Order: sequence, then structure tokens, then C-alpha cells
Amino acid sequence: MRWDDFRRSDNVEDTRGEEGGFGGGGGMGIPIGGGGIGIGTVIILGLLGWALGIDPSILIGGAEIVNGGRHQEQPYEPQSRQTQSKPADQMGDFVAAVLGNTEDTWREIFKQSGQQYTVPRLRLYSGVVQGGCGMAQAAMGPFYCPNDRRIYLDTTFFRDIQARFRGCSGKACEFAEAYVIAHEVGHHVQNLLGILPQVQNAQRSAGSKVEANRIQVRVELQADCLAGVWANNSNQRWKTLEPGDVEAAMQTAAAIGDDRLQQQSRGYVVPDAFTHGSSAQRQRWFMTGLKEGKVSACNTFTGQV
Repeated sequence: MRWDDFRRSDNVEDTRGEEGGFGGGGGMGIPIGGGGIGIGTVIILGLLGWALGIDPSILIGGAEIVNGGRHQEQPYEPQSRQTQSKPADQMGDFVAAVLGNTEDTWREIFKQSGQQYTVPRLRLYSGVVQGGCGMAQAAMGPFYCPNDRRIYLDTTFFRDIQARFRGCSGKACEFAEAYVIAHEVGHHVQNLLGILPQVQNAQRSAGSKVEANRIQVRVELQADCLAGVWANNSNQRWKTLEPGDVEAAMQTAAAIGDDRLQQQSRGYVVPDAFTHGSSAQRQRWFMTGLKEGKVSACNTFTGQV
């Protein structure tokens, strides 16, 4: 992936290694929610407004963890005596470059349709983090919080992609990592387009957790597709992609599909418990966005996914 010439975003906050404040200290393993219903920790999905007891490994790679459907009109700004700093290491520089490129790309896409793109902020953290959607753990993977319009990322997840999930290897991992960030930016795009509030209303009207999960899968697959739209448009303008990049992203999408993660953690697959889609679905919708390069190609809410 060619990213050296990308503009670095000024919207990255680096709170890694802080004690107290936002990060709350690394590796504390603080549970979320009301104390471990079902397998693992309680994940409160604000887009759904439901508390779902799901094995945390199922949600690694982009679970949108929010706090009980709580809604705030104004962006949440936590109080802290500490000043958030810009990243100074290579990984932080990479994240700032990818986020900057998503900003430039989505500004142009929105401009073409007569709309204005408002950028999200991205917070790097270690272990646990307190934000506009409550407390979250690194084990849950990257997530987007619509309440404060922030993406939260513990970059140790990128090591998991290589070592634990074998989603990629070598330099090709850079585009796979960019795909993860672009997926979360995709949720921000959904928020700006008014899709997330509509989903929340649909979830509240759902008759069961199974139906709630099915709607959530469509939300996640659309974010995968929007990540593909970003990749298409970025590549047209900056010649971003190198040989092997798309294959690495597809390998990563397969590695963090619900069916693959369930098989690894449980030894069997429960489709009704899917929240992000199967490996095949995640690959197919990313490729749809990559090939078409248009938001209109990413309608996952009608027909089969």
C-alpha cells in the first residue's frame, strides 16, 4: 500500500499508555455492562439498544460498542486533566495517514453529491477506554461511537490480525489495517447519512434478538462496502493499491467473519448470532464497493446479503 504521501490527519488523539484519564490504564480487563451475561462480557450495542451476551471474539474487528442506546445531541467530551497528544510512533503515523486519506476521499465523494463531509476523530488507546459510548476494552476490537463521532482503536488489534487470526502477513498487512480503519469510517459515513438512527429505530421495533442481529449484519456489511468505496476512489486519485493488497484485505475480511470466529472459539457456527456477517459476505460486499466505487452500490438493506 502506498501511503507515504498521504496527508496526516490532525484528528488523531493518542492516549496510549496514559493512566487515569481516557485510557484508564492498559490491560486491566474491566468488564463492560452488568457483569458477564452469557459467554464473555456483555456488549452493549447502542445502534441496537440491546444488551447482547456474545463471546467477545465474535465481535473482534469492528464491534460498535455503545452504552445502552443512550443518545446525546452534542458530541461527548470527557473531562480530564490530561492533554491528548498527537501520535509520534510509526504506527500512529500510519493511522494518521490513513485517516487523513479517508477524510480527503470522503470529502470529495460527498462534494460530488452536493453534501458536506464532517470528519470524525480517532482515539488511540491502550487496554480500556472511557468515551461517549461508555467503557470499552481492547479485546472488543476497533469501534465507532456515534454519540461523540469518534473511532476508538487499540493498535494491538493489528498484531492480532497477523498472529492470532492470520489475516495477512508482511507489508500487505498495511492495506488490511487500512481496511479496518476504513470500515469504522464507513460507520461514520452511515451516521452522517442518517442511516444509523434509522437502524436504531428498526432495532427497537424488532421482535427478537435474532432479528436484531440480522439488521446489525446489514449495517456491518454496508460498512465493509463503504470501505471498498473509499479504496476505489483513493486508488483512482493516489494510486494507493499495490499487488497483493486486495488479497490481504480479503484474507482479513475472511479471518474476522462471524462464522470463522465462531468456529474457532466455539467449535460450531450459530448463524442467528452473527453480528458482522460471514466471511463470504464480508468479502463480497467489500469487493462490491471496491469495484463500483459508489455509495449507491452499498444498499445492503434490501434483498439477500
